[in-house]
Order: sequence, then structure tokens, then C-alpha cells
Amino acid sequence: MSPGSGGGWIARGTCPRVRGAPGPESSPGVVVEWSTGLLGVAAGFLIAVATAPVGVSGAVFLLPVQVSVLEVPSPSVTPTNLLYNIVAGPGALVRFRRAGRLGGPLTRLLVAGTVPGVVVGAVIRVFAVPGPRVFRLLVAALLLPLGLWLWLRTVRPAPARAPHPPSPRTTTTLALAVGVAGGIYGIGGGSVLGPILVGRGTPVATVAPAALASTFVTSVVGAVTYALLSFTATGDVAPEWLLGLSCGAGGLLGGYLGARLQPRLPETALRLLLGTLATGVGALYAVQTLR
Repeated sequence: MSPGSGGGWIARGTCPRVRGAPGPESSPGVVVEWSTGLLGVAAGFLIAVATAPVGVSGAVFLLPVQVSVLEVPSPSVTPTNLLYNIVAGPGALVRFRRAGRLGGPLTRLLVAGTVPGVVVGAVIRVFAVPGPRVFRLLVAALLLPLGLWLWLRTVRPAPARAPHPPSPRTTTTLALAVGVAGGIYGIGGGSVLGPILVGRGTPVATVAPAALASTFVTSVVGAVTYALLSFTATGDVAPEWLLGLSCGAGGLLGGYLGARLQPRLPETALRLLLGTLATGVGALYAVQTLR
């Protein structure tokens, strides 16, 4: 880092040229002023409060904030999001652990899929560098109808019948695919896994701690993978440290508060919240894709 104008700091070398990526060999980075850091804390806090009760880390919401508002360059936006997950994750996890709801078979299934997936996704991100437009289109096509379906199923439930959660093999396969997306774009995966698992009959109280635990483990593995890939890729692949830590600090506090609020919210409210989040993210990316 080196001093920038206006009392800010410039993170040098955070947006290098990687194999297959157009552009200059290096970028001046993002000027991170104190006001930007405070904005990151506020954004991380508000996002985590709203998303932690349903098992979403909030990284999928932080991604458009980083790109459109904070102007974090690519590819450093991905490890910055992973850094946010690592710092913010323990807040909700500590609260869920104190409540005795952390761990269990679902957590192991999700971790078994997302961990190898994030390694594959990181390799794809560094060497293939897929464009964000395809990602936004896929997320919109998945989450928009999924969120609306979860909303309608909650408001107008189908005739009572025994729930049929996904089989262990299906759950792990789904987690593997989500892990690849997480490695490429730095999202936790709870925004995708949560609506599917809840919609198939798994209670939100079971999904939330498992999804957040897998997000945390996956983010640590993803960050280590990016660090190792930086030795083989052309240039440096690094996060915007100050911004990632600022957002993560806000998410740490917000995640603890959100997890504390979860037992006070009825299952119907949590399902509607999860459906709203999925629909909102899908609509946001659909609009950005059509621009």
C-alpha cells in the first residue's frame, strides 16, 4: 500500500493482468479512504443482520456493492469477498454454537462438496477469468424463480405431506457446484443452497448454521488457494485488504446479532425473508445483465 490523495491509501498491485485477461500489466488499485472504510463497515453490518438468520453470509449482496459502489477491480473482488466471509463468519457461528445448533450431518455434507468446489473455482478464476455477465445471468435465472417459488409455497402452502429433503448425494453434488461458483466469484453459497434446501422441506433453523459453517470453511480454503495460485499466475492475485477487513468487521457484528435474532423469528417469517433475499438478488443481477 502507498499513500493516496485525500488521506486515503492505494492498494498497489491488486488488479494485475492474469493469463487470458485483457488490460495493462498492473492497476493503481482502489483508493481506500476512511469514509470508504466506514461505508464498508456499515454495508457489512446491515447485510449480515438481514442474511445471517437464514444462513446467507451476505457476500452475494456485497459483490455488487464492491463492484458498482466501491469500484473494486477484477479479479481482486473475489478474494476480497472471501476475506469478508472469513472475518464476518465467526460472529454468527459463535452464536449458533452457544445455542447448540452448530454441526451435524448437513454441515458435513455441505463442506464435503464446497471445499473441493472452491479450489476448482479459484483455478478457473485465475486462469480462465470468466466474465461477470455470465455469472449474473446464471444467478438471475436460478434465484429469481427460486425466490418466487419459495414465497408462493410459504404464502400458499401445498397440501400437507411429509417433506422430502434432498438425498445426501444430491446435497453434496449441489454443494460442489455452489463451491465452484464461490471460488470463481467469492460468494458464500448460502444464497443458493438455502432456498433449495428450505424449499425441499429442511427447516431454516437447520439450514442456516450448516450453510454459514460451510461458507466459512470454504472461504478459508479459497483464500489459501488464491494465495498459492499467486505464485503460478502472471502477476499478483490479492484482495483489497483494508476494504475486506472493514466489511468483515461490520459483518462480524451484524452476523452475531442476526443469529441472535433468529430464534425469535417464526419459521414462516424466515422462509419469506429467504425468498425475498433470493428474489432480490436475482432481480438485481437480471437488471445489471440487461443494461
